Amino acid sequence: MKLVSVQVGRPRTVRWRGKSITTGIYKKPVTGRIMARHFNLEGDQQADLTVHGGRDKAVYVYPSEHYAFWQKELPGTQLPYGSFGENFTTEGLDEQSVHIGDRFRIGGAVMEVTQPRLPCYKLGLRFRRPDMPKRFHVSGRCGFYLAVIEEGEVGAGDGWERLAHDDREMSVSESYRSVFEN
Repeated sequence: MKLVSVQVGRPRTVRWRGKSITTGIYKKPVTGRIMARHFNLEGDQQADLTVHGGRDKAVYVYPSEHYAFWQKELPGTQLPYGSFGENFTTEGLDEQSVHIGDRFRIGGAVMEVTQPRLPCYKLGLRFRRPDMPKRFHVSGRCGFYLAVIEEGEVGAGDGWERLAHDDREMSVSESYRSVFEN
């Protein structure tokens, strides 16, 4: 389990479907180490704090393994890490193996899995495809959010040490499905 890439970004306003939309979905890779703070990563901001960010959604994680699926689904689309708005692109972690409440030491920080990411229209904006939120949903490749329990430096290449795991808790995948079954 490792951190392959770290991305941050600041909100920007773009035109889409005849409207000006402010979004923080556009992320760029970070070189070196940055601080993971309780509300976000150093240099990162969210645009709409009613649905993104805050203590329970300080860091968004997306597995690198999902990129091969999306490359087949979206041929000809360039997909650098961070394309889905994630802060952390990982290897060896997925929605089935990670449970809500799992705690990890990542570099100098301790973080806890809080919830799956639910798709929103800004995925459509990012990919210039109105069908993208639905495709994202149907795929089940949602990624997950982390709360920063102990602040510390993180960087690409850091391992993930699992500090706490409870099989009785829902996996991220189970949690994601439960939202849409009710």
